[in-house]
Amino acid sequence: MPLPESPGRKELHLRRIEMRGYARDDGLYEVEGRVTDTKSHRLQLEDRGGVEPGEPIHDMWVRLVIDEQMVVHDIVAASDVTPYAECSGGPDAMKAMIGAQIRGGWSLLVKERLGGIKGCTHLMELLIPMATAAYQMLSALRLSRPLVLDKRGVPVKIDSCYAFARHRGIVARRWPQFHVAPEPKQESSS
Repeated sequence: MPLPESPGRKELHLRRIEMRGYARDDGLYEVEGRVTDTKSHRLQLEDRGGVEPGEPIHDMWVRLVIDEQMVVHDIVAASDVTPYAECSGGPDAMKAMIGAQIRGGWSLLVKERLGGIKGCTHLMELLIPMATAAYQMLSALRLSRPLVLDKRGVPVKIDSCYAFARHRGIVARRWPQFHVAPEPKQESSS
């Protein structure tokens, strides 16, 4: 286990999120996400009665159909297992994302279009990391294209994440003209 051991503890909840990316024969791409929630103890639900340990409380799916520019052409969702009967209408709301583009601000856009009473919280939350899965899926395609620069001529990848910070080694190796020396570490006084 990569984390240090914890003192005695008992698992109460398990959420699994799985995402897969596919290339389609029609030139579009699909990202599928699935979320499942289970408990390690018996749970009594109003609409379903008793839910046994390990039995899903949620088992939900989302499929995004996108193009190379990350524009959403279609979205399909399914709620195979939900805690309440009313949840069955949640997948229909996901169509609000058709036409949206996965880019900076995606999380805010998803919350704006599907947040609160507009959509299912679990399906909405699944859409947010699906953007990252889409970027990963199309990374080889993006790497084969010319470098994207901002209006100042700086690669947009710089400062886009921790590893690509302008003071780190990747920028020093790939774009030395944009590298800046890291700030010296401050000594802490006791």
